[in-house]
Amino acid sequence: MSRDASLTIALSKGRIFDETLPLLAHAGIRPLDDPATSRKLILETNQPRVRLLIIRASDVPTYVQYGAADVGVSGKDVLLEQGGEGLYEPLDLRIARCRLMVAGRPGVAPPSTRRLRIATKYVKSAARHYAAKGEQVELIKLYGSMELAPLVGLADRIVDLVESGNTLKANGLVPLEHIADISSRLVVNKAAWKMKHDTVTVLLDALREAVEQRAKRTPVAVPTGGPGSQ
Repeated sequence: MSRDASLTIALSKGRIFDETLPLLAHAGIRPLDDPATSRKLILETNQPRVRLLIIRASDVPTYVQYGAADVGVSGKDVLLEQGGEGLYEPLDLRIARCRLMVAGRPGVAPPSTRRLRIATKYVKSAARHYAAKGEQVELIKLYGSMELAPLVGLADRIVDLVESGNTLKANGLVPLEHIADISSRLVVNKAAWKMKHDTVTVLLDALREAVEQRAKRTPVAVPTGGPGSQ
């Protein structure tokens, strides 16, 4: 890493964090504290001018957009939902891969007397999907246990991240429509891209090299079916 400027990197704990650490290690960046046990929200690294912010996944684009972090790693699902304004998205890290899909009970016809009810936390993405199809639907925002909604009559279908398909299958649901392929992306604050260009470019090049090497070792297919990181 170039040491000409400080760099703050926003990450979220969980699958994205775990899969980002080896990529950062390739760039010569390692946290000094064990991320699995540390309760710190700011982690110093072996690079004196590089630190990690540990925040909620949905907050990563906001921290980067407003300059609290220079760069971050965010799922494409979050970027699609929030719009990604004020950010550059120069690299697909090809980690935390899954799909954003419509799912529901097999063989159940849409209601004929009312609008289709869709339960999801991805309200904007779902709205765009159905608008593109020319369908008017009723969107119900939920934050978890999405698979429960069709089972108790709250909604006819759900829009959620699908990875292995096991959670859907266990609850009697199946994928019905594909909306988008999802993976984690490197996002960069526009001001940091200009003011810290050399430092950001060194990181970007190292991460790109790590992604390419990882792809050669273990080619990853897009999953076919279960929500999120479950």
